[in-house]
Amino acid sequence: MNQLDLKGRVAVITGGAQGIGFACAERMLASGASLALWDVNATKLQEAASALSAISDQAQVSTVLVELTDEASVQAASLATIEAHGRIDILVNNAGITGGNGPTWALDPAVWRRVIEVNLMGPFLTCRAIVPHMLENGYGRIVNIASIAGKEGNPNASHYSASKAALIGLTKSLGKELATSGILVNAVTPAAAKTALFESMKQEHIDFMLSKIPMARFLQVDEAASLICWLASADCAFSTGAVFDISGGRASY
Repeated sequence: MNQLDLKGRVAVITGGAQGIGFACAERMLASGASLALWDVNATKLQEAASALSAISDQAQVSTVLVELTDEASVQAASLATIEAHGRIDILVNNAGITGGNGPTWALDPAVWRRVIEVNLMGPFLTCRAIVPHMLENGYGRIVNIASIAGKEGNPNASHYSASKAALIGLTKSLGKELATSGILVNAVTPAAAKTALFESMKQEHIDFMLSKIPMARFLQVDEAASLICWLASADCAFSTGAVFDISGGRASY
């Protein structure tokens, strides 16, 4: 594992209790960062905090139970994090849901709205709460976890694909708005990684995603964390509003 320098940095990771978010937490902790894990699952949050504390007794890890689609909850989480750590330097918008699978015309509108709320409104609200603080400090790194589905449009996942395409658009707009501020905003578009999200997918959809990956395997969460954590570091200095693929060869453009 290459050494990254995140010493003195404070990172907020949404959906940080499991999957790619937890892998980022482990990598950032090893690189010297302090962490605020935001999640909607209280049990998983406690388990994650305990696991990270076992890695290092010097770990500075706080947890916040937050509903990312609720503006007041996000604002309160931001204030609690700043109170606990003094600052926020890094935001990883990782939390997301798939909403299951089905043809567009058969999907429940309530499910469609919930996917958009979590996958798009959540990152918007976290950025809205945290960017002003980053502007005051003149420094920030924001990494939005989109998906290759947002570039290609997976069949039987129109709600998920649309939400991730929109997140890419948000990344590009916000990156341009903040380009001279010291705050860089980038997105990552992973191919499928075997995480808890698989539990809400049909097996035929999982098989379809695997068939699209030339490397013939799913992404490992620590591989995703390596790219995300580099984008969250000061070493990433001249990329903003950009989209970084990590797709095992699936993305060829």
